[in-house]
Amino acid sequence: LAVKDPTAVERANLLNMAKLSIKGLIESALSFGRTLDSDYPPLQQFFVVMEHCLKHGLKVRKSFLSYNKTIWGPLELVEKLYPEAEEIAASVRDLPGLKTPLGRARAWLRLALMQKKMADYLRCLIIQRDLLSEFYEYHALMMEEEGAVIVGLLVGLNVIDANLCVKGEDLDSQVGVIDFSVYLKSDDDIGGKERNVQIAAILDQKNYVEELNRQLNSTVSSLHARVDSLEKSNTKLIEELAIAKNNIIKLQEENHQLRSENTLILMKTQHHLEVSKVDVEAELQTYKHSRQGLDEMYTEARRQLREEAQLRQDMENELVVQVSMKHEIELAMKLLEKDIHEKQDTLIGLRQQLDEVKAINVEMYQKLQVSEDAMKEKNEIISRLEDKTNQINATMKQLEQRLQQAEKAQMEAEAEDEKLKQEYVNKSESLQNKFSQKEKQLLQLETDLKIEKEWRQALEDDLQKEKETVSHLRTETQEIVTLKKEFLKLQEKNKQLKSICEDQEAALQELASKLSESKLKIEDIKEANKALQGQVWLKDKEATHCKLCEKEFSLSKRKHHCRNCGEIFCNACSDNELPLPSSPKPVRVCDSCHAILIQRCSSNVP
Repeated sequence: LAVKDPTAVERANLLNMAKLSIKGLIESALSFGRTLDSDYPPLQQFFVVMEHCLKHGLKVRKSFLSYNKTIWGPLELVEKLYPEAEEIAASVRDLPGLKTPLGRARAWLRLALMQKKMADYLRCLIIQRDLLSEFYEYHALMMEEEGAVIVGLLVGLNVIDANLCVKGEDLDSQVGVIDFSVYLKSDDDIGGKERNVQIAAILDQKNYVEELNRQLNSTVSSLHARVDSLEKSNTKLIEELAIAKNNIIKLQEENHQLRSENTLILMKTQHHLEVSKVDVEAELQTYKHSRQGLDEMYTEARRQLREEAQLRQDMENELVVQVSMKHEIELAMKLLEKDIHEKQDTLIGLRQQLDEVKAINVEMYQKLQVSEDAMKEKNEIISRLEDKTNQINATMKQLEQRLQQAEKAQMEAEAEDEKLKQEYVNKSESLQNKFSQKEKQLLQLETDLKIEKEWRQALEDDLQKEKETVSHLRTETQEIVTLKKEFLKLQEKNKQLKSICEDQEAALQELASKLSESKLKIEDIKEANKALQGQVWLKDKEATHCKLCEKEFSLSKRKHHCRNCGEIFCNACSDNELPLPSSPKPVRVCDSCHAILIQRCSSNVP
């Protein structure tokens, strides 16, 4: 015998059930009056059969907690394939009472039936088999020809008008069980009472078993939910503890790093400050030495200028004497004309040099206006020198006039000039010597002025360098101020983080103390339950006297029962007490076995 494929058998059975349910629904609706409510039994059986058909061959999807197997996934694809189905999907998602995807799928089927477009929607799904392969196995009913047959049968349901209220129904917790009793009835079996009784008994047993299975499934699911919630809470607590520990370790490391960085920054700033102080002191000393050298140079220049002024006065006196003597030596002037022209050339050169000196002095005056009070005195000396040069120019002009007069008188003094040649030659030689000395002095003055220019340029360069160093030091001080502000901010953050860590540690300690207390209470309860197991209480009528003092129990003498040995004592005989960590008051103990005594009401005590 050929073995049939079980999946093919399942598909054939589901197809037959779909045919029966659709046929019965159409016939009953035509006889009942075409408009159906949600409480109509054939309609409910039709939805159950459709769920089974859609669930056949559905792939199991793994979720975080358990395995999930719902038909809502393929039904959501209809929204993308058939634009008119967007309204159904939106209304199903907006329903407030639906919490599970199975409930949404049931609501979707009911709304599609009311729209009379269930066949069209499922036909779109069957055509797109490459998309259905993500949700169904290759042997599923929706992937084979039986699915197309069921879609064709659903076209006949367009004759029915359904008026279903989806909003108030509990679609999440409905049990989808097919009632075969509806389809097993026939006209031939109505007369057989015994068979009907047996079928009724079997159906009752079936319903009872299904109810038991449903209750067991609900208890198992509730237990699974509790276990999952406990596991989640434990994992969350463990993760929080690990995160808190990691945060504490990270904060401690950050504190160490910040402290080390702060110490390094302080060391660097102190080192920079010390180096800058040393550099500033050295630069100040060099500046003082250079100023002292300049003062000495200016004093020497003053002394030389005074000597030159005295020499010029002497020269003027000598020139006056010479002018007085020229009247007597007019004859000797012709021989001395060449010498006079040469002297005029030298005088022109001296004028040019004096003009250069004037220009230099003006530049020096402009540069030394910004300097200190000592520079002002030097500028005053330069102005005096200029006045003296002006005086010299005036005297030179007078000398020229006098020379012109002397030229006029040359003709008269030619006779007397020959006599005085020898004397004038001697005097001219002496004058030439004096002029040579003065030229040497002028060269010395020029060299001194060049040296002063070089010194001033060097001083200006030093001043620029000092300004640059001062600006650099200012920028460094500003950076140090900003670093201090950042350091203060980091200290505040560190304090806040420390406070947070302390609060977290305190909370963890409280949680640990509460857990330890709860564990101790649980252990005490377990011990008490273990001790109580297997013990049998005596009846009130039998326990009338104490076993030690053999006195009758009363209001003053209450009964105390031993957990271990089962003996009964009065409160006067059981004086042994022991403190327990879980109870605030001490507990009475048996004299023979030292077990905990339990107080028990006597028959005559309420």
